[in-house]
Parts: sequence; structure tokens; C-alpha cells
Amino acid sequence: MDAIEDIFESSLNLEDSHLREGYDEGYADGIISGKEEGQQVGLKTGFETGEELGFYRSCVCVWSSAILADPNFMSARIQKTINQMDELLRNYPMLEPENESVSDAMDALRLKFRVICASLNLKLEYKGYPKASDAGDIWF
Repeated sequence: MDAIEDIFESSLNLEDSHLREGYDEGYADGIISGKEEGQQVGLKTGFETGEELGFYRSCVCVWSSAILADPNFMSARIQKTINQMDELLRNYPMLEPENESVSDAMDALRLKFRVICASLNLKLEYKGYPKASDAGDIWF
């Protein structure tokens, strides 16, 4: 009877060892694919953030040039807001993507942008990177 139990016990151990081996292989593959997917998501997010920051920087440059050309073109309040937006752009934690203030800084930039556009009565809007199908509907 003991010999029969030993045969069945080794079969049960074989199943457990295959289960453990499969789990370990799946876990290792998951870590590799998770890192690759994380890298792709990080690159995409970084590109989108850089693009939006570049858009805001270009708007600040245009508005600052207009102020240099005609200092009375905009009120002192709007000029102050443009300078605040410029300062927010300079202080954006670009090299610290895990910094908790990143989302607050982006929210502050978006708010300043909307305030300036409303004050200047502009219908300027950042809608992100256009897809190929939206090429005719580009808004800046």
C-alpha cells in the first residue's frame, strides 16, 4: 500500500512543481513586459507634457513680444499674469517627473493661460497633438 501512495504522491508533487515553475516563468515575463509597457507609457506622457509646455512657452513669447512692441497694448494686470505664467514655466519641475507638484504646476499653467485668453478676448485653445484624421481641425 505504501508503494501505491508513493506513486500518487510523486504525481501530486509533479503537478505542484509544474504549477510553481509556470508561475515563476509568468511572473518573470510579466516584469519584463511591464517594464517595456511602462517605458512606452512614460515616453508618450513625457512627449505630451513637453508639447503642452512648448505651446504655453510659445504663447508667452508672442505675448511678451507684443508687450515689447507696444507696452500699452495690454493692461498691467494682463502683463503681470503673463509674467506669472512665464515664471511658472521656468520653475516647472521638468527633471523631476515624480515630483508631486507637477500636476499642480500644470493646473496653474492651464488656469493662467485661460485667464489671459479670456482677458484678451482670444479663442485660443490647446487641444493636444492632432491625430492624422484630425489634420483639418488643428486648433492652437
